Amino acid sequence: MPHNLKPNLSQNIRISEPSTSNGSLSMAAASLALAHTPFSRSPNSKLFPKTPSILLQSSPKTSSRKPFSSCLRPPPSRPPSGSRGIPAARFRFLVAYDDDGAKSKSLIRPRSAGADGGRTAVGFPNVVGILHLVASLGIILAADKLLKQAFVAAAIKFPSALFGMFCVFSVLMVLDYVAPSAAMGLMGFFEPAALFIQRWLPLFYVPSLVVLPLAVRDIPAASGLKICLILVGGWLASLSVAGYTAITIRRIVKTVMIPAEPMTRPSPFTSVELWAWTAIFISTFILALVSPIALGTSARTCLPFLLAATVLGYMVGSGLPSNVKKLFHPIICCAFAADLAALAYGYFSRSGTDAVLADYLTKVSSNPGAGDILMGFLGSVIISFAFSMFQQRKLMKRHAAEIFSSVIIATTFSLYSTAIIGRAVGLESTLTVSILPRCITVALALSIVSLFEGANSSLTAAAVVVTGLVGANFVQAVMDKLQLHDPIARGIATASSAHGLGTAALSAKEPEALPFCAIAYALTGIFGSLLCSIPVVRQSLLFIVK
Repeated sequence: MPHNLKPNLSQNIRISEPSTSNGSLSMAAASLALAHTPFSRSPNSKLFPKTPSILLQSSPKTSSRKPFSSCLRPPPSRPPSGSRGIPAARFRFLVAYDDDGAKSKSLIRPRSAGADGGRTAVGFPNVVGILHLVASLGIILAADKLLKQAFVAAAIKFPSALFGMFCVFSVLMVLDYVAPSAAMGLMGFFEPAALFIQRWLPLFYVPSLVVLPLAVRDIPAASGLKICLILVGGWLASLSVAGYTAITIRRIVKTVMIPAEPMTRPSPFTSVELWAWTAIFISTFILALVSPIALGTSARTCLPFLLAATVLGYMVGSGLPSNVKKLFHPIICCAFAADLAALAYGYFSRSGTDAVLADYLTKVSSNPGAGDILMGFLGSVIISFAFSMFQQRKLMKRHAAEIFSSVIIATTFSLYSTAIIGRAVGLESTLTVSILPRCITVALALSIVSLFEGANSSLTAAAVVVTGLVGANFVQAVMDKLQLHDPIARGIATASSAHGLGTAALSAKEPEALPFCAIAYALTGIFGSLLCSIPVVRQSLLFIVK
């Protein structure tokens, strides 16, 4: 085995053990209670300079190369001689060999159902967990709101949440250099908020899709067809550019791929949450029918049942079989449920569907609707990028050439190719500007189009979601056809062309590509925002579309 591929068994020992997962608390009482699962650190970090680390993961795939786990010996069937009998259910022995061939034996207590579980965060019904979530998430939301107000007051045309993300990431990097334990403590404190955002992320994209019937009403059918062609063709072109760029750079630098930091996944939905949101929907729907302004305004009165319908649609859509999800994605199911609830209320209350959809997304802070509440989390999504980037900082540094080159080239290509094709097919300039950030996550795409006058933000969000849905359904098959087999190239190409939805679809079947998806997903939005914040770039894009 080449020296650079030899596993360092003294620093990294893996045990195949199934992860455990419990149900989480109902969000009806207090949002969601997530278990405290500390962020894992690399065995080469400053916290553990020479101490072996034991990472609990799912069983690795078989390979012709000798895996790390081959150096582990099965636990003895009986205790060592001279020792007291220990119940097998409570302990087991781990026999491992270090680099010098010395054998060490450790007593390992297996994880219970309430312990940290591999890659899935577990929800616990305890007050401390709820308070921890409320405190960490509240700080992020408050910081986002304060930054937004400060940037508006200073007339700064730059995404305020992106500035907040840079600040958080800088603080973490400085702490990691000066006091690593403080950096990890900060990561641990904000982990419930990060997992909450990750768990409900698709919901924050839905509001603009729910009110899409109002947004596209004045768009001619011919223009709508042109937009669809640009989105589908542009996704394929962006995927190809990002993937082949990553492959080319990898052939030049020849960096050996190493295992990434394990990424914690949020807990699945439970029947308790499903029934709780169902009760909220039924009770508040009846209340709104009996008294349309029971909470002061029609928007506030409709808010609870429209929010519950959106959440229920996402829960039901997430539980559908995989083959059904290809045609009926959870986000489509989510938007469909909200529109169906609006249609039902508009019919029974005789107020009309359009009026209910207008109350769903009012864009008025003093009279918010259900969509306004959900979109209020978009800034916190951007700030949370800092934690995922910090967690994968070693991977970013090792593969910086492939990642940054691919993201920069793919993002620039996406923006300018959309402008050029829109001009070539005769699409109206305002519509072309609205779909420019088609490959950038909604949270930053809306910030980008706000820099251009006359853009339709609802169309922007819908274009981003449609692009993500196309990528989520076809990205694996297309990359196979394009001969993009490298995990790094597949991850970067997926996130650079189909942002979060494509990332979720690919990582579910190819977990080895998830870290590169997560990094490219964040960096594509960041670089796109930075690029469009430059006046010369904005003027050049406007010159092309007009």
